[in-house]
Amino acid sequence: MANNDNGTREKSTNIIENLMGYIDTRIDIIRLEIQDKLKTSFVSLLHVLLLGFVGIMSFIFINLFIALLLNHLLDSSFWGFGIVALFYVAVLVVLIIGLDKKVFQNVADKTFDNTIYKTDKRDKTL
Repeated sequence: MANNDNGTREKSTNIIENLMGYIDTRIDIIRLEIQDKLKTSFVSLLHVLLLGFVGIMSFIFINLFIALLLNHLLDSSFWGFGIVALFYVAVLVVLIIGLDKKVFQNVADKTFDNTIYKTDKRDKTL
């Protein structure tokens, strides 16, 4: 009887060791996936920040150029800046009064569709 108990105990400890090894491997895989996602997110964030900075600087200097060009064409030192400012005030009024939030919601729905839960949707079709 002692031999049977001993063999069973060895098998159960083998199974437990294999199970613990499997759990450790799964944890390592999850850690690597999280690290990869964090790295990808960090690179994307840096890319967006750089593009945003360059875009804003370009926007500012193009507006200054247009305002100074209008000043030169109108022989004035301020009308060009006033015209550019009035243009942006008109755009602001159109955005506040004329456009509904549903337009932006539709754009967001189309943009972010199939991004966050892409794997869930793919699993359902299989």
